Amino acid sequence: MFGSNKRTIKKLDSQQRKGLSLISMMKPKSVIAEQYRTIRTNIQFSMVDQDLKSLVVTSSGPWEGKSTISANLASVFADQGKKVLLVDADLRKPTLQRTFGLNNSEGLTTLLTSPDKEAADVINKIEGTKLFALTSGPIPPNPSELLNSNRMTALIKKLEQAFDIIIYDMPPITSVTDAQIMSTKTDGVIFVIRHGVSRKDAVHHAKELLEMVNANVLGVIFNGVDSNSYSPYDYYGYGYGYGYDGKSEGGA
Repeated sequence: MFGSNKRTIKKLDSQQRKGLSLISMMKPKSVIAEQYRTIRTNIQFSMVDQDLKSLVVTSSGPWEGKSTISANLASVFADQGKKVLLVDADLRKPTLQRTFGLNNSEGLTTLLTSPDKEAADVINKIEGTKLFALTSGPIPPNPSELLNSNRMTALIKKLEQAFDIIIYDMPPITSVTDAQIMSTKTDGVIFVIRHGVSRKDAVHHAKELLEMVNANVLGVIFNGVDSNSYSPYDYYGYGYGYGYDGKSEGGA
């Protein structure tokens, strides 16, 4: 059973955590937390006639906020009472273990390389919530091959039977093929663009890479906007598909 005994961990305050900003949990009444809930609603409406079980979150490059967004989206989905699993599938530069103060000696790579290991042995439950976390595990020499394996496909199906929704935090799509691979195995993709960081050519290239594998792109999250210059309700923007043309982000 997932989340029993030794794998249950307590909520951590901001002084204890050294990873990402989990503002939806630490400041649930803040404007930004409310925008995460709006994004959650939009994601649900985008697949209203389908059973949404698994999401990939990626970006065109580093430092665009995809890991922070993955963690906060998982948190707000769990707030609905859903049983949510957040998976650190960035097998090159993982961050989930720092966000929740977890031990990363075992994780996703352990399940993919040790067939006798049970998922319940390495999945952690965040106490007081319905949120579960699966760290990356030891960094392997062949991340793309592991993610593209039949064992990964089987694991995804197994996890989908145990959880209401699974969010996979992936590396940037223009850097490695990992996000492309996982987008073909999951129900949808959320693409993150950061104001002042994302490059137009990289965003367009990422779009082409996702189209190449017929990824089901649910929408784009545009983040990092200066709240002094924009309405609070524009701080985290959400749009369907790829209407983005690079102009709205100030030419960055």
